[in-house]
Amino acid sequence: MSGRADSGTGRVIRPEAAVPGDDLQVFLKALTSGTRQKLFAHFINGEELTVGEVAERAGLGPSTTSEHLAVLRRGGLLQSTRSGKLVRYRADREGIAELLGQLQSYLLAPSEPPDPPLTQG
Repeated sequence: MSGRADSGTGRVIRPEAAVPGDDLQVFLKALTSGTRQKLFAHFINGEELTVGEVAERAGLGPSTTSEHLAVLRRGGLLQSTRSGKLVRYRADREGIAELLGQLQSYLLAPSEPPDPPLTQG
């Protein structure tokens, strides 16, 4: 096995190990904020809410709320629809399921490259 040892864990880090795709990285980044996690919780029951409604429930300013909701939307956690000047957000259940599948594939990927096939000759 090639690679270098991680000084903190003693595990070997393979330079050829796969890294998550861009969509998955944006998804994970959207979840790194405790504030965004709390905002997302308002959509768990299938509610469709405006920025103002989420801001009021969360006790945040509309501008801050709007920025966080945009990150959640880019991360694939929320969908938005515009009706006149209002933008309504709702959980993107299909997008989340797809991204969780990608995360599962990434986390459960084999840690060693497969052996090359045997050749007869």
